[in-house]
Amino acid sequence: MKLDRYDLKILEILSRDGRITKSKLAEAINLSISPCWERVRRLEKAGIIEGYGARIDATVLQPRTPVWVQIELKSHNAESFARFEALVRDTPEATECVAVGGGVDYLVKFEAASIDAYQRLIDAWLMSDAGIERYFTYIVTKRVKRPDDGVRPEDLIGA
Repeated sequence: MKLDRYDLKILEILSRDGRITKSKLAEAINLSISPCWERVRRLEKAGIIEGYGARIDATVLQPRTPVWVQIELKSHNAESFARFEALVRDTPEATECVAVGGGVDYLVKFEAASIDAYQRLIDAWLMSDAGIERYFTYIVTKRVKRPDDGVRPEDLIGA
C-alpha cells in the first residue's frame, strides 16, 4: 500500500491522539471530513491501524521497578529456546522479551515490585531448568522514550 503525505499525517496524529474527532483530524490534515475518514478506514482495513486504546501508567496504580536483562543461554538449540521462551511467557513480571543476535540471546524487560523482588525472580530462574548461562541486569533510572510515544511521518517513509 502506497502512503501519501495525508496518510502519514493521519497516522502521526492518531498515534498521539486516538480520540481526536473526525472534524479535528480532517482540519489538522487540511482535508474535508469524508475523504479524511475514508483514508482512516482504508488504513484500518489494510491493518496499518491495528486499533485504538488508552495508555495506562501502571506505576500510578502499583509502583513498579523496570529492569532490563541481557540473557545468554547455555545451549543454543530449538528445545532450549522453546523452554526459555515458555518461562518468559509464564512470568507476568517479564513484560517484554526479544531474541537478538550478537553476544547475548535475549533482552528481557521486567517490571517488578522492587529490586529485591526482581532479584528473587532471577534467582528462581537461575535455579530452574531455564538454561541460563549468564545474565546482565540494567536498572532503569529514567524513561527517555516509550514505544507508544507516537509515530513520526519520517518513520514511515517508504512504507
